[in-house]
Amino acid sequence: MVGYPRRSRVREHIRLLGILWLALSAFNAVAAVVLFILANTLFLHLPMTGENAGRLHPFFRLIAWVVVVKAAAGFAAGWGLLQREPWARIVCLIMGFLALLNIPFGTALGVYTLWVLLPAEADEEYSQEAQGAVP
Repeated sequence: MVGYPRRSRVREHIRLLGILWLALSAFNAVAAVVLFILANTLFLHLPMTGENAGRLHPFFRLIAWVVVVKAAAGFAAGWGLLQREPWARIVCLIMGFLALLNIPFGTALGVYTLWVLLPAEADEEYSQEAQGAVP
């Protein structure tokens, strides 16, 4: 009996998931640039009074660096998924768990990532994709 190849849930969703990670990471990169600009213009030169006023500049710079790292990891995860890299599934799962805290878009992408890549059979399906599939 001739049949159709078995459908793979991971194969059907992996391209969209990679594109969505790239898109969210682009938004994070823009947010990091905005934070750097705020930290180095408004909070650096604005005369402030009070005990904690001088701490806003380093605080915003620290937050901006954290967002830059998050954006870079998201870009790597999205690119890795699109290229079917073996390490990309683990990176995406880690980023998916972290994205759950980023309401509303990060939460949605985190849930979608976990739904696609977390089930036990997803590991086997992704490994098969990474070994022989061409994106």
